[in-house]
Amino acid sequence: MRELIEEAFENRDLLKSSEEHRAAVFETVAALDRGELRVAEKKDGGWRSNAWVMQAINLYFVLAEMKTITAGPLEFHDKIPTKKNLAEAGVRVVPPGTIRYGAFAEPGVVLMPGYINIGAYVGSGTMVDTWATVGSGAQIGRNVHLSGGVGIGGVLEPPGAMPVVIEDGAFIGSRAVVVEGVRVEEEAVLGANVVLTASTPIIDVTGEEEKVYRGRVPARSVVVAGTRTREFPAGSYQLQAALIIGRRRASTDRKTSLNEALRQFGVSV
Repeated sequence: MRELIEEAFENRDLLKSSEEHRAAVFETVAALDRGELRVAEKKDGGWRSNAWVMQAINLYFVLAEMKTITAGPLEFHDKIPTKKNLAEAGVRVVPPGTIRYGAFAEPGVVLMPGYINIGAYVGSGTMVDTWATVGSGAQIGRNVHLSGGVGIGGVLEPPGAMPVVIEDGAFIGSRAVVVEGVRVEEEAVLGANVVLTASTPIIDVTGEEEKVYRGRVPARSVVVAGTRTREFPAGSYQLQAALIIGRRRASTDRKTSLNEALRQFGVSV
């Protein structure tokens, strides 16, 4: 399928002339929906994106036709249907929460009235809370909590760009935003209103000298919203930053460790 997808992405005319290429697009998205393929995977300790899978999603938007979709009294008009067979999948979706076809949720996922977009992968035991959104291709680990209003950015273009990754056991506080391929490592805690982009300085202030990360929150870090002074011709101004103010203890279980972190560091969630 990969060869067919890559050919069709370079030559869109193949989608009109070749049923084999069209079928490869539909089967790739179906495999995403079944959890057999992923937009990005962890291999040899690092995350790698699958560009050809992103290409297939983009081609799917070309091939899919606009249709009216009904759910009881609700009506939608879109190219991509909603995910089916949720009971068989062991996934709880609270109305009007929506999982789009082509996304995969492992058994035990709970989706409150939020949204999981095509290409996303959500691990078992994860809670996607009210009005939280999981963008296209985002990779969410197991036993993660995405609090109310969290925004996890999506990416499909350019194919091969890294999606946002939230690893196992992480806690993302209310109205936090994570975009541009940022990786939040295992069991990290983001406080309320933390905004992380690829260029946001993530500053560890726990030592005698600061240590600055970009694009990655180290495992078990406790992070709050902060600012950093920058000089401009017009004067000194505060720009958004994120501050690592402590660590969750690896020796305790996730629940206890999270509660301790929130109490000890006074993190708003």
